[in-house]
Amino acid sequence: MIRKLLRKVFKRPATPARHEPAIIPVERHGIRREQLSPAARKVCAVLQEKGFKAFVVGGAVRDLLIGQPPKDYDVATSATPEEVRAAFRRSRIIGRRFKIVHVMSGPETIEVSTFRASQDAESAETDEHGRVLRDNVFGSQQEDATRRDFTVNALYYDPGTETIVDYHHGVADIQQKTLRMIGDPRTRYREDPVRMLRAVRLAAKLGLTIDPAARQPIREMGPLLENVPAARLFDEMLKLLFSGHSLKCLQQLRGEGLHHGLLPLLDVILEQPMGERFVTLSLENTDERVRQDKSVSPGFLFSTLLWHEVLKTWENKKAAGDHSQPALFEAMDEVLDAQAGKLAITRRIAGDIKDIWALQPRFDKRAGKAPYRVIEQPRYRAGWDFLRLRAQAGEIPMEIVDWWDDFAHAGPDRREALLRQAPPDAAPAAKKRRRRKRKPAGENAAAAEATLADPS
Repeated sequence: MIRKLLRKVFKRPATPARHEPAIIPVERHGIRREQLSPAARKVCAVLQEKGFKAFVVGGAVRDLLIGQPPKDYDVATSATPEEVRAAFRRSRIIGRRFKIVHVMSGPETIEVSTFRASQDAESAETDEHGRVLRDNVFGSQQEDATRRDFTVNALYYDPGTETIVDYHHGVADIQQKTLRMIGDPRTRYREDPVRMLRAVRLAAKLGLTIDPAARQPIREMGPLLENVPAARLFDEMLKLLFSGHSLKCLQQLRGEGLHHGLLPLLDVILEQPMGERFVTLSLENTDERVRQDKSVSPGFLFSTLLWHEVLKTWENKKAAGDHSQPALFEAMDEVLDAQAGKLAITRRIAGDIKDIWALQPRFDKRAGKAPYRVIEQPRYRAGWDFLRLRAQAGEIPMEIVDWWDDFAHAGPDRREALLRQAPPDAAPAAKKRRRRKRKPAGENAAAAEATLADPS
């Protein structure tokens, strides 16, 4: 540790070789400033007016080049986090590993980062596996471009001049549909193992082919994901699953051998014929909603990915003699606990997952007051969507799904008719209990008199 500190103090910093970027005019790339969000344009303009360099950077530029609307905008600047914070009233500095500034403008939040300096393995603060733990050394735009992961993410767009600054031929790689790593892939994966997941996600989302030099080490270095904090891994998995190409992402994830340690039960689920169909339908449904810009629920998606493992565990417990309802809740906890070590599923999302699962056996009860109580549940709609997915996968008859849809939207008379039409085997277990036959009031009185008259 002391030796490393001495090297940092006395070692002359290496001056990076001068590398002139390509300045690509709007006539060649076609991105107009009006295509950017007003908040991103405003942040760049304010910082430039104060004498700093400021560019829209990364995914937003990449997405605009391929014709996709960006989900969010990042800005890179020569201003330090403190200088950015001083320039915007509605802003805050966040992060320890990388200090960045969130600038709020109306409903938008723009993430602003300072150009970062080049660092070698000796000067960077890393763990024993080479993962960078802290990095707040600032530098030039050229150094910042070198620090970015893929060439397609190292593109800087200036809204003022409508030009793209390209240090690593990222525009050409987009045109050639290639995902290429900046620097040595092994070193970059060691610095941040999440880059392996990002490579799979970007390749699937953008229709790019991972460069062989970047792809080859992935299977070998996959175990490095074991060292990534569970919360960060969960965030990356959400990006992958809600990319609009989740099915393709998961298929490529398995193809690269990266599914181990992310969803430990994924192989088990996909090996079951019923489970594979169920998961595929769920992912296709999620992708379609993302592409239509509709809302998506992490709780619902994870409940589908893990359902057949819950189902198997639940059936095993019932076969062992456990009562159905407690067995289901025990199965839920066991399956979620098995994921908790690798994916830090938040308490709120875990609650949503359990609510959806817990509703499934209640859909079997279509008599008495039970259906009224079910449709009043806050998570009824999500539970019904889940039920429909089960029917589409062939797990249950579609007739059950149609009955509940009819019941939920019917008036009082129609509901009473539906309850009378419900199959006898759908009646709650309490209704099937044998009850003692009650005698008419006259018979009870006569019996009482006979008893008083003849106590024997």
